[in-house]
Amino acid sequence: MKIKKNSPKTNALLSFLAGTMAISAAPTASAEESLVNALTNGKASFSARLRYENVDQENKPEEANAYTARLTATYKTASYYGFSAFAEIESVHSLFSNNYAHKSQAKGAKYPVIADPNETELNQGYLQYTGLADTSIKLGRQALTYRDAPFHRHVGTVAWRQNWQTLDALSVINTSIKDTTISYAYVWNVNRIFGEDASAAWDDFDSASNLFNLQYTGFKPVKLEAYAYLYDFKNADTFSTNTYGLRASGGTPVADGVKAIYTAEYANQSDAADNPDSIDADYWLAEAGAKMTFDGPIKMLLVKASYELQEGHGGKDRFVTILGTNHAYQGWSDQFLVTPGDGLEDIYITAVAKAYGVKFVTAFHQFGSDKGSYDYGTEFNLLATKKVAKNYTVGLKYADFKADNNSLNTAAVNDVTKVWAFVQAKF
Repeated sequence: MKIKKNSPKTNALLSFLAGTMAISAAPTASAEESLVNALTNGKASFSARLRYENVDQENKPEEANAYTARLTATYKTASYYGFSAFAEIESVHSLFSNNYAHKSQAKGAKYPVIADPNETELNQGYLQYTGLADTSIKLGRQALTYRDAPFHRHVGTVAWRQNWQTLDALSVINTSIKDTTISYAYVWNVNRIFGEDASAAWDDFDSASNLFNLQYTGFKPVKLEAYAYLYDFKNADTFSTNTYGLRASGGTPVADGVKAIYTAEYANQSDAADNPDSIDADYWLAEAGAKMTFDGPIKMLLVKASYELQEGHGGKDRFVTILGTNHAYQGWSDQFLVTPGDGLEDIYITAVAKAYGVKFVTAFHQFGSDKGSYDYGTEFNLLATKKVAKNYTVGLKYADFKADNNSLNTAAVNDVTKVWAFVQAKF
């Protein structure tokens, strides 16, 4: 099993917190017994996700086929004087065949990339303290997000991939102000999805980053969010940026069983001190739609139209969400995981339905550049999932990207089709 390396900062912080726990425990038999109870009376959980993925990419002579399994085992201790601990082991394995390229494999000339490494690692491992009123403090490796899945636009776990992204961090959440959540995190390492054997270009980020997030839910029609993500990556300084943003999202009933839904978001991104490039790019998101509920076999239908713009002025001067769960945006074929130099304009329609016990999601995207206003292409997405009994989910997923062949389009020039079939279990 590979345990990702910890920095001296990690070891110092862990030693300090472990010492604090030891001092807090009175050297009595009852204290020792309560500590043992806290360690042994915790909660364990397990998950498994088996998946088949096929990728047909126009410029590759062979299709990629990956049969992979993701297994996790977690344990959370009970609380002891406000302290608890959490650990999660994640193991990803390729099954049956290995005819696909990965960032750590020399198969890119023949097969398309499927970014699921073979690896067993400590996915999460942190100490938590909740002894202060309305405050939670975590120290260690953690899955850090500020929005419910799949809306991890700026900071996320990339949960669709088998090997998740986690952060080595000190994070604090405070809810002492009514209807307000204040979050801060200092991140010293980003454990990326490509695994420990990936080449240097895809390696983990050595970080000294500060993340701030403020959310207010006291105004019922709209949830308000403000954020500042100040990235400092020592081994990837071209992604060291300062991003400041505002978001408003919510829903309002307009008729019996009908709710209007809407989102507006703006952010600006500039280069941080160590970034050799000059960056000044904006992000815009506007969404409007309706969510309808019914009594018949069709339980719910949601339809929304979205406009998303990541500005690009050429080269490295473009808005990038390098720690986001970008698979959930700009189409599931993953043609735009890093924003092209000329930026990205995405106009898309999404529909979600729940009928006969099955959840359906479909979307159609029209992609174009910001600078130059030329077309990148279009994409169609379709997903169907169904829960079986209490612990199981089965699903099928499809993505079809059609590249535009205009002479200006050099960012996404190949047609790509992807198909997934999966089953997952949680206990």
